[in-house]
Amino acid sequence: MTDAYGLPAGNPGGERGRPATPGGTPAFGGSGGPAAGPAGAGGAGADDAAVARRVRVVLVDDHRMFRTGVQAEIGDTDRTGVEVVGEAADVDQAVTVITATRPEVVLLDVHLPGGGGVEVLRRSASMMADQERPVRFLALSVSDAAEDVIGVIRGGARGYVTKTITGTDLVDAIFRVSEGDAVFSPRLAGFVLDAFASTDAPPVDEDLDRLTQREREVLRLIARGYAYKEIAKQLFISVKTVESHVSAVLRKLQLSNRHELTRWATARRLV
Repeated sequence: MTDAYGLPAGNPGGERGRPATPGGTPAFGGSGGPAAGPAGAGGAGADDAAVARRVRVVLVDDHRMFRTGVQAEIGDTDRTGVEVVGEAADVDQAVTVITATRPEVVLLDVHLPGGGGVEVLRRSASMMADQERPVRFLALSVSDAAEDVIGVIRGGARGYVTKTITGTDLVDAIFRVSEGDAVFSPRLAGFVLDAFASTDAPPVDEDLDRLTQREREVLRLIARGYAYKEIAKQLFISVKTVESHVSAVLRKLQLSNRHELTRWATARRLV
């Protein structure tokens, strides 16, 4: 579905009121919406089929099934006001699709092949800075690690929500970000406040920098006590792939087993 940016790129105008959002059915298996609060729109009646304003969105995530789920949850434009105009599975595809469609909002996964969400942000800097048609980014990730949150916010993202968010709250977050607001899942806002309250740049951890974004994600889950099968299910990868990532982490960090790995991660407050 990487050629979805060929969809119509129209941007119907109208008032800046928010659309009626879908019911509270969890989109991705959980609850808990963004700290910014619920949407301002009330329930829609039979005469409210057309929403007042639409937001054009690109989905960037390396898991096709997850993109399909998000599309099904929020992509009914007449109901939600969200028009999905493109999808991408890695950094290069993301930059291509975003450049071609120029959406108002990009839903961006943090961990992507080709350099991760931070690399997409870096290569989209000129589009984010466009005064007339800015492209704004909302991170949507399974990770709730402080370094991931801070990394994409420093890169220019306007918000960060986890994949436990409901469809209703995700639509609300999209509209808020499109209007220039900052939106975070409740517990993540503290990471950002703490990071930007400090005047000291965080120290560079050369050992951690050797790991890819996916290896860091597996590392944190291993350190939290997850079994390989649980990690595979949470990250939508195979058990064999998890084993390969763990072996790579142990080799790069010169550790012998998962117990040493857990101590290493705990000492660096990655858990």
